[in-house]
Amino acid sequence: MTVTVLSGGVGAARFLRGLLSVVDADDVTPSSTTGDDTTLHGLAISPDLDTITYTLAGAIDRTRLGFSPVRTWQAMDALAR
Repeated sequence: MTVTVLSGGVGAARFLRGLLSVVDADDVTPSSTTGDDTTLHGLAISPDLDTITYTLAGAIDRTRLGFSPVRTWQAMDALAR
């Protein structure tokens, strides 16, 4: 069985995490939106793809629903310098 999931953002990431607990990862294909993609400070940002990737990798900061605050603030400090 192959499952294709139309996905984007936090809700999709949570759904995929649950789906992967009952369906083999090789049988799941997420298809995500890139409509919110942007470039900020010269960095390519894909919020929906990033959120899904970081959530499934266990690298999301659940208290802020964002990426690791250490890396985020280090990057912003470096840009300020």
